[in-house]
Amino acid sequence: MQYILIDSEDHSDSTSLPLRITIVCVGRSEMDALRSKGKSLDWRVSIFLLCVVAAASGQIRYSIPEEMRKGLFVGDVAKDLGLDVKRLVSGRARLVINDNNQYVALDQNKGHIVVNERIDREKLCAKKSPCSFSLEIVLEDPLELFSVTIEIQDVNDHSPSFPKKEINLEISESTPTGTVFLLDSASDPDVGINSLQSYSLKANDYFVLKQHTRTDGSKYAEMMLQSGLDREKQNKHTLILTAVDGGEPQRSGTVKINVSVLDANDNAPVFTLPLYKVSVLENALPGTTVARVSAVDADEGYNGNVTYSFTHLEEGSSYPFQIDSYTGEVKITGELDYEDKKIEFRVEAKDQGGLTDSSKVEIEIIDVNDNAPVINVMSFSSPVSEDSPAGTTIGIINVKDLDSGENGQVRCTVEGSVPVEIKSNVRNYYALITNAALDRESLSEYNITVIATDAGKPPLSVKKTFNLKISDINDNPPVFPRALFSAFITENNSPGVSVLSVNAKDSDENQNARVSYILENSDVSGSPISEYVSVNAENGDIRAVRSYDYEQIKELTFVVKAQDGGSPPLSSNVTVKIMIQDQNDNAPQVLYPVQTGGSLVAEMVPRSADVGYLVTKVVAVDVDSGQNAWLSYKLQKATDRALFEVGLQNGEVRTIRQVTDKDAVKQRLTVIVEDNGQPSRSATVIVNVAVADSFPEVLSEFTDFTHDKEYNENLTFYLVLALAVVSFLFITCVVVIISVKIYRWRQSRILYHSNLPVIPYYPPRYSDTLGTGTLPHVYNYEVCRTTDSRKSDCKFGRAGSQNVLIMDPSSTGTMQRIQSEKSILDEPDSPLEVSLSPLTENHSVFSDIPFFALALETIYLGICSLMKKLHLYIVHVKYLLFRV
Repeated sequence: MQYILIDSEDHSDSTSLPLRITIVCVGRSEMDALRSKGKSLDWRVSIFLLCVVAAASGQIRYSIPEEMRKGLFVGDVAKDLGLDVKRLVSGRARLVINDNNQYVALDQNKGHIVVNERIDREKLCAKKSPCSFSLEIVLEDPLELFSVTIEIQDVNDHSPSFPKKEINLEISESTPTGTVFLLDSASDPDVGINSLQSYSLKANDYFVLKQHTRTDGSKYAEMMLQSGLDREKQNKHTLILTAVDGGEPQRSGTVKINVSVLDANDNAPVFTLPLYKVSVLENALPGTTVARVSAVDADEGYNGNVTYSFTHLEEGSSYPFQIDSYTGEVKITGELDYEDKKIEFRVEAKDQGGLTDSSKVEIEIIDVNDNAPVINVMSFSSPVSEDSPAGTTIGIINVKDLDSGENGQVRCTVEGSVPVEIKSNVRNYYALITNAALDRESLSEYNITVIATDAGKPPLSVKKTFNLKISDINDNPPVFPRALFSAFITENNSPGVSVLSVNAKDSDENQNARVSYILENSDVSGSPISEYVSVNAENGDIRAVRSYDYEQIKELTFVVKAQDGGSPPLSSNVTVKIMIQDQNDNAPQVLYPVQTGGSLVAEMVPRSADVGYLVTKVVAVDVDSGQNAWLSYKLQKATDRALFEVGLQNGEVRTIRQVTDKDAVKQRLTVIVEDNGQPSRSATVIVNVAVADSFPEVLSEFTDFTHDKEYNENLTFYLVLALAVVSFLFITCVVVIISVKIYRWRQSRILYHSNLPVIPYYPPRYSDTLGTGTLPHVYNYEVCRTTDSRKSDCKFGRAGSQNVLIMDPSSTGTMQRIQSEKSILDEPDSPLEVSLSPLTENHSVFSDIPFFALALETIYLGICSLMKKLHLYIVHVKYLLFRV
């Protein structure tokens, strides 16, 4: 196909006149013919094009011949629209064709429109010329719309054809010459030069052919009688009618005409009107009469009976009408469609003698609002993330209404209260856009109903529901039901026992809602909390790691963190308090009287003591708490039960009668101390009471007491260890001093024999300023034996207690408060004293030793001082307990 640009007027005389240009579309054969004619035209300009593209305001137009093979090139839309091929791909370009047939397709990678299936122009447009169809190219992000019109050019692929194989005519012999007989028209689906151009009739003596053109450009033929018929000579005539088109090569079609000569009927029917025009609503029901045609025949009787029928109908065509052959009423037989707008057909009236007349019926269809809008979904995104901002496009729809005028005007709305609105920026296309923030925890999905309503009366509407799901993001931390979890557990529990469970809920979903529990690091009494409790990461179950002791720890307070599985994870903390409950797991402990290992401590009661005399008080404690620590005192055994009693609550031992001379001096009481636990625990203590007025009397009675051989093993161990260390250090010092003296002596001998002068050297630190040796003070040490011969203390001489009697079975005397330090110190050989005699300046063993020897001496003296202080502390404690 080529286009010729021709100017048919000569304006060579004036340069100011406008140039008029005419565009003519011709085929290649016609182009060659024009070239061969060689006619000269002024201002002739020729432009040869394979395809003309007109793009204006987002519209382009292509022209292609019909019957092209699939895949052939139609046009380069990317180039013609000035778009980049990448834009077609990123915008998900697609073709939207009104018809269901996808004649063409879009190659996104090249930006070309290609033939998708064979195009039959006659099927697509029938007689319509020019024949074209429109499509739209839709791009997204942002939404763009381009209109494309593709014109289909006709090729001569059809031959003219008649609706019947034979035409049967009955002509009365009385028919005058010049009578015209309308013949069935041939049809050619092609258009233009390729359509029907002319008819020809096979030569004969009676009939000639006349050709006519209707107002719509269609051609039809009439056969005219040119000489009278004589039925008696020839009652039948057979003719051949040929229809030819103007295509290249030329195509033709023929039909056989059978003419039967009838007896005389010299009047033909005549319609009352040459054209019948009627209007009908497109929703008219079948059976409705839309028109009535009428023809009059001047003949009478049988020859005057007229019948009506449709004529000149195209082959394969169907009209939703029928005509009553006797009354001429035209009725509706099917549904009408406004898109047909106007229907035309011809009606024939025939009398019984075969004479006919024809008339045209034109029916105009009036549109009614009988088509509801149609919603087509172009795209829809679901689910949408809940953090999508307002203004996010979630879908695109196309809305069409087949009605016209106001009946085809559509308005779209969104039903209900949803965070979505609808907007239209392009004809018939609407975008669904969010207008508020989304929150999946508030509502996880929406049913969005779009209502499309036309402007007809009454209006028609259609609904389309979209289900929009909201996808989750991790925007909610786990939440505990309360700020503090507390529980009680009894001490001495089994390790691994479950104490309580904490639980947190996360309003997110899936992995974002998966909660893990973590024990936060903290210390309890210097130890990490993980040594006391453990937390199950899956269910928050808190278990005890060890057995608890109420006396060591009363409660545990720690923090548990709940963390979800989102990215990044969110967390929250809760405080957990575990209160440890006391058990009666500790027996009472007696503080006084102290049960010593070897010495016997006795309480003295004078024989003049009255009733209620306070002998002593048993003091006990229980490290448990509550009622487990409530103590009661009972007298379990006694030498004379009638003499003493024990206070139930305070443990006071009192006399319950007057002491007499008959009462034994030695009284032994066994007191039991019980707590109030379940079951109760107890401890016993022995109280020795001496009923006497003087110490000698007591001593004479208590010398026969059997000693309790138990003693404090720990105290003995530490005292023995201290003495061993002191002895080791002392012996080491002596050995070092002797070794140094021998070394010095040998050096002096060597110097003496060498006749060298000897200059004595006395360090100023060791000079004797008082004439009593190297030490500025005298330290005296006592070694005192206690009542237990296996124990000894190193102590200073001091005053003893007046209220405590210390009895030693191996001794016949009593050590009392008054001691004679002078008598002890005056005895140099006494085993109870060890004195360090002053050393003179000339004879001191320390005068020539190195410095480390003095350090060893200092350490030795310091250890002895510590031993004396330890002994004083022990004696002082015993004294205080006795006084209590």
